[in-house]
Amino acid sequence: MAGVNTFEVLSPGIMSTVQDLGRFGCARYGVAASGALDGFAVRVGNLLVGNPENAAVVETALMGLRITAMRDAVVAVTGGDLQARKGNEPLAVWRSHLVRERETISFTGPVSGLRSYLAVAGGIHAATVMGSRSTNLASGFGGFQGRPLRKGDILAVEPVKDALRFAGRAFTPEWIPDYSTPWRLRIVWGPQDEHFSEEGRQTFVTAAFTVSPNSDRTGIRLNGPVVTRKPGMEESIISEGILSGAIQIPGDGQPIIILGETASGGYRKIATVISADLPLLGQITPGDEVAFEAVAMDAAVQALREMEEKVDRFKQSLNERQASL
Repeated sequence: MAGVNTFEVLSPGIMSTVQDLGRFGCARYGVAASGALDGFAVRVGNLLVGNPENAAVVETALMGLRITAMRDAVVAVTGGDLQARKGNEPLAVWRSHLVRERETISFTGPVSGLRSYLAVAGGIHAATVMGSRSTNLASGFGGFQGRPLRKGDILAVEPVKDALRFAGRAFTPEWIPDYSTPWRLRIVWGPQDEHFSEEGRQTFVTAAFTVSPNSDRTGIRLNGPVVTRKPGMEESIISEGILSGAIQIPGDGQPIIILGETASGGYRKIATVISADLPLLGQITPGDEVAFEAVAMDAAVQALREMEEKVDRFKQSLNERQASL
């Protein structure tokens, strides 16, 4: 079914793309997952506007995105606070709003976090490529013509009946993530942590690192004390599959946190960010301070359960609200 033209891009901002939760099962072909870097924000944003959690949204970074509505629509902005506005008025984040035809939505600059997500009732219309609507920037497919948004682009939305009923929803305030520096990311060791010296391992979990401006959707590069390998260890290993959240240590000893645009890598991975903290990676900004805390696998699993429980409880509250109308 064809989408309905709903938004015109007046200004694309720093980097705005169409994303869903990612393209999985394709790494064996060398195709990265891509997808939104803050999956928790996308899931909640979609629920706020009545969508399936994996509906396509617009991901925008830092500032500058301006779009105008070509028809009435219900939207929600989640993720980092980039000072979203509807016309001249602030647009409250983590809640759904009715946007009227000809009204403009803009993002004027970050208060906290790096990326915001614009979800719209029905979901952004885009072709499914290898099981996902996400933009793969390196290969130039998915999303909106396989590229970042440009001035003049027209975004279509999947048709939805009576979208107005989704306006006025709000996410539980105490469950909104804290996107502030210094960041403390929980990790589990491995898979190659035994290749590092005891001094290197201790440095990794006791030092504060600074996020490099050379970071992007491929990875977060950190600057700080050198994380040393054991004597005699080569700088790299045979390339192997790699997941978002893996932390590589290249030859210079400076950690790189892998994000969603990488399918393989040839550097040793000292540790992996736990699943519950993966959404935070999309909000870490150049210049921020990052530290790591090693946790047991049981604690990592429990943290994931707690995050999923928040989503489940929110969905239940929405279902109860809908049933009462």
